[in-house]
Amino acid sequence: METNPTRIAEILVGLPAVNILGVDDVDGEPLLIHIEARVERPRCPRCSGGAWVKDRPEVELVDLPAFGRPTRIVWRKRRLIYACECSTASFTEQVPTIAPPRGKMTDRAGRWVTYQVGKLGRSIQEVADELGADWHTVNDAVLAYGTALVDDDDGRIGEVAALGLDETLFVRKGKWRSKNWSTSIVGVGADEARLLDVVEGRSAKGPSEWIEAQPKEWRDGICFGVLDLSGPYRKVFEDTLAHATQIADPFHVVKLANTKPDACRRRVQNETLGHRGQKADPLYRARRLLTKAHERLDEKGEAKLMGLLRAGDPHGDVRMAWHAKEVIRSIYEIDDPQLAATFVTELAADLQDDSFPVEVRSLGRTLRRWFDQIVAWHQVRYSNGPTEAINNLIKRVKRIALGFRRFRNYRIRALLYAGRPNWDLLPTVTPR
Repeated sequence: METNPTRIAEILVGLPAVNILGVDDVDGEPLLIHIEARVERPRCPRCSGGAWVKDRPEVELVDLPAFGRPTRIVWRKRRLIYACECSTASFTEQVPTIAPPRGKMTDRAGRWVTYQVGKLGRSIQEVADELGADWHTVNDAVLAYGTALVDDDDGRIGEVAALGLDETLFVRKGKWRSKNWSTSIVGVGADEARLLDVVEGRSAKGPSEWIEAQPKEWRDGICFGVLDLSGPYRKVFEDTLAHATQIADPFHVVKLANTKPDACRRRVQNETLGHRGQKADPLYRARRLLTKAHERLDEKGEAKLMGLLRAGDPHGDVRMAWHAKEVIRSIYEIDDPQLAATFVTELAADLQDDSFPVEVRSLGRTLRRWFDQIVAWHQVRYSNGPTEAINNLIKRVKRIALGFRRFRNYRIRALLYAGRPNWDLLPTVTPR
């Protein structure tokens, strides 16, 4: 049975190969544990001469709480100088198992805060308050260990058969609160839905550079690219993954179709009454019914919608836009890809008839321009649903952090929470 009180203190502290020099226990203050490293004195690599201790500076490190109190490790480092003629260099001892070079936290505390913030989604300030530390101290540790965890793990990205792209708002900056966007690159397969990376902007440049930086074998394994009706993201797939089949996300196609009856309603409202919709105007009263799916309208709701359209839509433009929206929704009820291709071809031509309102004709042009991507969904039925789900996780991180100003912080926090890193590697990574 261990009876040496110094040894018992060393076991309680739990740091490897250290000598406990003393403990300062003052009420209302963090617990201070003074240590020194129990290591052999280094020798000159040229002549194997010994090194002399030049100085013993004290370095205070944030450590995990002890007995419910904030704790600091006061490490009496050795500043050494070689006592030989072939070298006069002086240096300070480094023991990575105690703390990384220039670190402000112990190694175990740095890994712990990375897990708390990255895996469990806690805020930096909450963890800092628990440790009695500064926000920047905890954030620096999360960046150091988190960057190594997500960037040095070659197996994190893995093989991807279907790639999804979507934008999310990063931050608003400047006097006019200008929007700065980011692009989420996501594997959207059934068994591979995960965040691969986040790049700045929502143009083609960022995602294209990221994809081109990946190994050729990885790029060749991507068979499908899922996107909303975005020209820049379409260019990404055309330039970097020309062999991949592009798929237009059904949600965004239907969403676009759903905006046309509302746009047509506002135009007709101004043309007929000369003002924006007001509470008593028939078309304004129909605005929500126009966005509902036809099968979700009961007899009473459909009768009310038709009555309001007869009262406020003298030329039938809004009614035509509503019917066009419903027909576009029916594209995704077709199971046969060949039949779907024929249907979309004929529908695109019909909707561009000169007798139709301008909003309906624009839908026809969109169907024609995105024909291949819309029809491709019927072959494999990949969607951008996983990408939207990942964006929700990123937005949760943003809410917890109360927003981000630096993209590096934003990227690492998003990848730690939604990128599915191998957390078993955290005890072994070398902090950056």
